[in-house]
Amino acid sequence: MPSSGRHVTMLTEGTYPHVHGGVSTWCDQLVRGMPEVDFEILALTGSGREPVTWELPPNVTRHTAYPLWGPPQSPAVRRPLRGRERRRFLDAYERLLLALLDPEADCDFGTGLYELAELARQGRLTTALRSERALRSLMWIWTMPHLPTLAARPTVHDALTATDLLEHALRPLAARIATGGVAHAVSSGLATLPALAAQHFEGVPFLLTEHGIYLRERYLGYRTEAQRWPVKALMLGFYRELNTLGYRKADLITPCNQYNRRWEERGGAPADRIRTVYNGVDPALFPEAGPEPETPTLSWCGRVDPIKDLETLIRAYAISRAELPELRLRLFGPVPAGNEDYLTRLEKLAAELGVADGVSFEGRVSDVPSAYAAGSVVMLSSISEGFPFSLIEAMSCGRATVSTDVGGVREAVGDTGIVVPPREPAVMAAAVSALLRDGARRAELGRRARQRVIDQFTLHRSVDGFRQIYRELAGTRPPRPAPAVTSLRLSIPAPRRTSPALVTGGTPA
Repeated sequence: MPSSGRHVTMLTEGTYPHVHGGVSTWCDQLVRGMPEVDFEILALTGSGREPVTWELPPNVTRHTAYPLWGPPQSPAVRRPLRGRERRRFLDAYERLLLALLDPEADCDFGTGLYELAELARQGRLTTALRSERALRSLMWIWTMPHLPTLAARPTVHDALTATDLLEHALRPLAARIATGGVAHAVSSGLATLPALAAQHFEGVPFLLTEHGIYLRERYLGYRTEAQRWPVKALMLGFYRELNTLGYRKADLITPCNQYNRRWEERGGAPADRIRTVYNGVDPALFPEAGPEPETPTLSWCGRVDPIKDLETLIRAYAISRAELPELRLRLFGPVPAGNEDYLTRLEKLAAELGVADGVSFEGRVSDVPSAYAAGSVVMLSSISEGFPFSLIEAMSCGRATVSTDVGGVREAVGDTGIVVPPREPAVMAAAVSALLRDGARRAELGRRARQRVIDQFTLHRSVDGFRQIYRELAGTRPPRPAPAVTSLRLSIPAPRRTSPALVTGGTPA
C-alpha cells in the first residue's frame, strides 16, 4: 500500500470539514477527485463540538475532530514529573523557550519540540507545562538582562496566560497518524505538529501545502490581541520557529502560487523540495455567466471575516456610488461563528457612510456561479490570500474583476482584470469606476479571464498533480525506528531551583 500512495492523513486547522471557505473547497476537491485514495481527516478545531458542514465522500475512512480548547483528547496523566524526568523536561523546555525568545542563543527548537512530543504522546505534557517549575523557567528566561522582554516587566499573570496559550497550541503533538501512508498538512503552523512527530518517530512522509501564509496571518492577528508584549513575543516566536521547522523538515512543500514559494524559500525551505501546484476549478461547473445585471452591481463572494477587509470594499463602494448613484454592492457568503461582531461593524460602517440602502449581505448561497453572475464586476478586497478560489471561479464565469495585490492574486489574474493595492479604497474605487464606464472592456476582460482558467487553472490539472505527489512520497522512505533521545544540556547557567516565591513583579525572589 505505501508504494501506491493510497492512504493519506489530511491535517487541517479551522477549515475542512467544519467550515466553508477556499481552503475547505480545495480539500473537498482533492478528496473527491481521488476516489481510489483512502483519506483520514484529522481536523484541529476549537472545542471539538463544531458540526461537520461538508458531506464527506465514501473514501474518507475516518474523521477526527481534535480540539485545541475543549477537554484534552486523551486524559492527562496528572502524576507530576520527578527527579531525572523533571530535569530532562525542564532542560528541553528551557531550550525551546530560548529558541523562541533569544534566537542568538543557538538553541535548536526542533530538539526541544520532539522531547515535548514524547511527553505529549504519554499524556504527561499538560501537567508538566502547567507546573510551578515550568512557570519559573519561563519567568527566568523572560527576565534575562539581555532580552527585550525584561523591559516589559513580565508578571505571573503573563506567565500563566502564555503557558495556557502554549499548552493548548502544543496539544496536537499527542495526535497519532497512521503509518504506511502520507501525512498531508494543508497549512503551516499547528496542523504540522502531528506530521512532524509522525515523521520524526515513525518515518511517515510529510507533505506541506500552504494557501495563505500562516505566519504572516499570525502576525496580522496578534496586532489586535489584548495580551501584553511578553506573551505576544513568546507566541509569535513559537509560530515563527514552528513555521521554519515545518519548512525545513517537510519532504515536499506544495505552495499554490509563486508568491508563497518565495516566502517559503526565505523561511528556510530548500528550493529543491518546493513544487508549485495551482488551485483549479472545473470550467463546466462555473460556466459563462451571460448578460450582466440591468442595475450596475459589484458582487463579492467569500466568508465574512476580517482578513477579507470588507471595510475597504464598502468604503470603495461608497466612493463609486457618489459617481453612480444606482450602483449596488451584493456580498455573498456565510458569517463564521465568532465573526458576528465583525458583520455588525460592517453594517454600521455602511450606515455611517450613507450607503446602507445599497449594500446587501446575502448569506451563503448554494448556487455559487449565480453570485458571480449577479455582478457587473466581481470584487476581492482581502489583505491576505493564497490563490483564491473566488477569483478563479469568477474568472471562469467570464466576469471582469478588481482584486487586491496579495498572495497569488496577480498570478491568477494576469492581464485579465485590475489589481490594486490592499487597504486603499480610493484606488479600488477608481478601478471600479473605470470598468463601469467601459462595457466593451469589461466584456473583453471577462472573455480572456475564462480562457486563462481553461488554459492554466483547471481542477483536473490540480488533482492530477497531487495524485502523482502522493505516489512519489509514499515510496520515498521506509519505516524507521524512533531515534534515540538523549538528555539535553544547556550551555547557560541553570535557573535557581530553590523554590523561591514568585513576587508580584514576576521575577524570582
